[in-house]
Amino acid sequence: MTEAQDPRTTRSTTRSTTKATVGMRVTHRRYVPYSHAHYAGNLVDGAYSLAAFGDVATELCIVTDDDEGLFASYSDVQFRSRVQAGDVIEISAELVRVGRRSREMDFEVRVVARGDEERGGSAAQVLDPPVVATTARGVVVVP
Repeated sequence: MTEAQDPRTTRSTTRSTTKATVGMRVTHRRYVPYSHAHYAGNLVDGAYSLAAFGDVATELCIVTDDDEGLFASYSDVQFRSRVQAGDVIEISAELVRVGRRSREMDFEVRVVARGDEERGGSAAQVLDPPVVATTARGVVVVP
């Protein structure tokens, strides 16, 4: 019996094959709390979108490689529209390239609902179509 066949061993000598396939997508939705507003008009800083990209990239790596992965780089980050406190945002990561250890992803933050203070303190509306707020491309490395 080899070490890989021995059920008592905790170390595997073979790595499972990746499930990563171009076109795979992960999407999260979240409410942007007022505690994250940093600027006039309840504007949220751009780092909020980048942190959200990290969350969807982590889930995509777990789904595809059974590992959280490590971010290597962002490229072509574009802040196209504002994100503000009271928004509901949808964050997605789509796998666009699969290397031996790298995973290249396209990211997008869309505002799908927004608070409407003119109609009242708790009023809000669904945005149809959603507003694309932030886009980027990133590379994550997995073991």
